[in-house]
Amino acid sequence: MEAAPLRVVQWGSGAIGRSVLRGLLDRPEFRLAGLRVYDPAKRGADAGTLVGRAPAGVLATDDPDEILALDADCVVYAPLPGRLYGGDDLDTVCRLLASGKNVVSLTGFVYPPARGPEFTGALEDACAKGRTSVHGTGINPGFTGEKLPLVLSGLARRVDHLYVRDCYDLAGHPSRRIVHELSGFGKTEEEYTAALPQGRSLMRGLYTESLHLLAAALGVELDDVDLDHEYLHAREDFAVAAGPVPRGTVAADRWTLTGRAGGFPLITLEIARKADARRIGDWYEPGYALRVQGTPSMSLTLGEDWIGNGVTAAAGHALNSIAAVCAAPPGVRTLLDLPLLPGRFGGGIRNRG
Repeated sequence: MEAAPLRVVQWGSGAIGRSVLRGLLDRPEFRLAGLRVYDPAKRGADAGTLVGRAPAGVLATDDPDEILALDADCVVYAPLPGRLYGGDDLDTVCRLLASGKNVVSLTGFVYPPARGPEFTGALEDACAKGRTSVHGTGINPGFTGEKLPLVLSGLARRVDHLYVRDCYDLAGHPSRRIVHELSGFGKTEEEYTAALPQGRSLMRGLYTESLHLLAAALGVELDDVDLDHEYLHAREDFAVAAGPVPRGTVAADRWTLTGRAGGFPLITLEIARKADARRIGDWYEPGYALRVQGTPSMSLTLGEDWIGNGVTAAAGHALNSIAAVCAAPPGVRTLLDLPLLPGRFGGGIRNRG
């Protein structure tokens, strides 16, 4: 007998949230159960019409309590990163878990043990109460900094160092909040540096869990994680999809996180972001690079075009995690706990795009 569709709530309707929403509406193994939005202008809108689909009969709400009251199997949790580290997300996710809803998070919760026993304990208690699981899929889209290094390291007899590099071209990213507000591109140097303490906290919060996840997979614990940062200015006026970047404002930055174990650097993660890579030739070309130093040493370089659309890939990664997370034993479930998560044949999809 064919299994009933999983009832899924989409939490957040930014660029990635809308892509997830399209997948939930298109794929027959899911049934949309609710939509949480932050923009008051979207409140009461039909979820289908928000993403160019036929009316779905599910109306968007900005009231978290309405989501908590729903009967659903899973919530795909996709707030903006700035909201995630605003202090209330642990409480929100715990409430969702305790209400009987599994959670797949697109930002954060990649490796909760990295945030301490109190953080992990709160999640485990909520999972026990609701008989649910929580899983973080990783950062943009969660396989370059987490999955692929694990795969590549699995071919080595001994690993001495892992190097991971992501270089992003944000020229086509439609979100002003991501490009201008969170990344800081288009801001004056004074505005950018004034926001640096918050930016450092955000980047450390976003990526430190990934380093601890990789270390755990290698069988060690990190002593600490160092964070270095630099930035570049625009040499001319230009505009990207999210808005203008005037000459002299910040147009690119590079963050380097180094995880140390036993006093030695074990994992290095570089994140370079460019407002428009065609106009900023410094550092690297957009794309991804992985290097395992060990026996044997291996490297893998992937151009930006190896992912047709990073937003869609992030959404697909989350969608393909839902069934496994719902079937998993209650508790915190990382990439180290779940099985291989393949995609689905497109012949059964009702709509495309």
